[in-house]
Amino acid sequence: MAAGSALVTCAIVLLAFFVTIATSADIFLDWHVSADFNLKPVSTDQPVITINGMFPGPLINATTNDNIHVNVFNDLDDPLLFTWNGIQQRLNSWQDGVSGTNCPIQPGRNWTYDFQAKDQIGTFFYFPSINFLRGGGGFGPIRVNNRPVISVPFPKPEAEFDLLIGDWYSSSYRDTRSRLDTADGPSPDWMLINGKGPYMNNFSKSYETFNVTQGKTYLLRISNVGTAWSINFRIQNHQIVLVETEGSYVNQIQLESLDVHIGQSYSVLVTANQNAADYYIVASPKMSNATNNNTLVGVAVLHYDNSTTLANGSLPSGPDPFDLQFSIDQAKSIRWNLTTGAARPNPQGTFNVSNVTISETFILQASTATIDGLSRYTVNNVSYLTPDTPLKLADYFSNGTGVYELDAYPKNTSNVNAVHGVFVASALHKGWTEIVLKNNLDIIDSWHLDGYSFFVVGMGEGEWNPESRSTYNLFDPVARSTVQVYPGGWSAVYVYPDNPGMWNLRSQNLQSWYLGEELYVRVYDPDPNPAKERPPPENLLLCGKYQPVPTPAPSVSPAPNAPSSEAYNPHRTRSLIAVITTALCFLYIGLH
Repeated sequence: MAAGSALVTCAIVLLAFFVTIATSADIFLDWHVSADFNLKPVSTDQPVITINGMFPGPLINATTNDNIHVNVFNDLDDPLLFTWNGIQQRLNSWQDGVSGTNCPIQPGRNWTYDFQAKDQIGTFFYFPSINFLRGGGGFGPIRVNNRPVISVPFPKPEAEFDLLIGDWYSSSYRDTRSRLDTADGPSPDWMLINGKGPYMNNFSKSYETFNVTQGKTYLLRISNVGTAWSINFRIQNHQIVLVETEGSYVNQIQLESLDVHIGQSYSVLVTANQNAADYYIVASPKMSNATNNNTLVGVAVLHYDNSTTLANGSLPSGPDPFDLQFSIDQAKSIRWNLTTGAARPNPQGTFNVSNVTISETFILQASTATIDGLSRYTVNNVSYLTPDTPLKLADYFSNGTGVYELDAYPKNTSNVNAVHGVFVASALHKGWTEIVLKNNLDIIDSWHLDGYSFFVVGMGEGEWNPESRSTYNLFDPVARSTVQVYPGGWSAVYVYPDNPGMWNLRSQNLQSWYLGEELYVRVYDPDPNPAKERPPPENLLLCGKYQPVPTPAPSVSPAPNAPSSEAYNPHRTRSLIAVITTALCFLYIGLH
């Protein structure tokens, strides 16, 4: 009887293991990152950061639970890290690719990221996270597709298109970075769509075109990869249907236009239901007087494949760019689809915030201050100072000693004086946390939290106070990882800190982030079980207080489609684990 019970237990364990293997794949990528001086997307001499010669970079096309291995060869003059905007890095902040988690990849060196799109679907993007490099490119799209066993809440589109839209400097990112280090920096003066300038502009080297067939429906995956401007997106004579944002399916709403703030991603459906012709696709900046012929208005073309008519007439008009109430109302109308599955078959609404108990509240205010004679951005009057040693490294080797002091700065009031500091706040593991983000700036800000999706429960104008909670939407708030905060206003999110690690909470506005508007949230689980948080990777880079042993020159890039490293082959590793697990099961049965 005991043997039979043991056999059943082993069968269940092995079935779960092999199902996991069967439903995930390994994706191996080799990226050579370099500066290209010949692309000139707006006909100016400037370095453009490319990956394998591509700008934007190559698509990462994954499915839920796939394992992604990216071997990054740094051919730039600057140290380099990539972060995966919206990928949660479950139990594995070692792969997050920001200054607080990883030592940078030095020029002439390479390093392999290994991470999993665990229990996620949706539209995301990646970008270089340090040294203002995002201002020079290096970004690219990420798709995480549903597993075949999970139904999608809309008919299969004819095709999918990635639209990476963002403002662009006509000067070098290096020059912009130098100016920011000593004085106020310039503003971006172009809007690019997939790395290309506006249609009909004489200085655009090329423009973007999307080919469609009359009567068919297409999925557009839109990300604002810019540095400073929120945008309004629209298509001449076509409506769009919003279906997903940053890993969450939403209640579908039909729109004339959509506001997309810095760092945000959306999926929309568009049906080619007009006369066969070409139509303008427009991305214009919010809170800007840019006119239709301004270089800050991005223009692409929706081309019907049987069209003989060029796009004509005026560009489609959007909402008043200074009408923030339009933007707020639209944001509040984006609600979580409670009945559909996403990465898992159970409905999204199974996990909700309608009856949660809040354990603690962060109140974080973004503003500017003069520190040591220079203008800096702050959170609660603290401008983040990046230490030479990554926080995660210090946390692992010395519990942070000598690198940061946990909770040294207030997380719900402002510091008395404006200071530079290493701002690390603790969050209670598995204790619901309310984060109130306040904007004392004159721009639309965007805040992003690595490692999580949070529930956007409220936003409003003026001062937040405890009575503001009465306006929260606790029934179907959307779960996402980047939220906008309007000038002089606030946004409130709920997050469940069940993912141990060191997580970056930052402004997505690149100048603000570069000049100090960020902090780190430490989520600590004392259980050393690696199932609770993964140990450091075998290829861990060392720096700062923990200097590495000298290593040989970077390995030669392997042939395309081959594993990036002989040191670690997940297929071989999983086969070995399966053999060991099977042997242990039969040994257990024999003993009983």
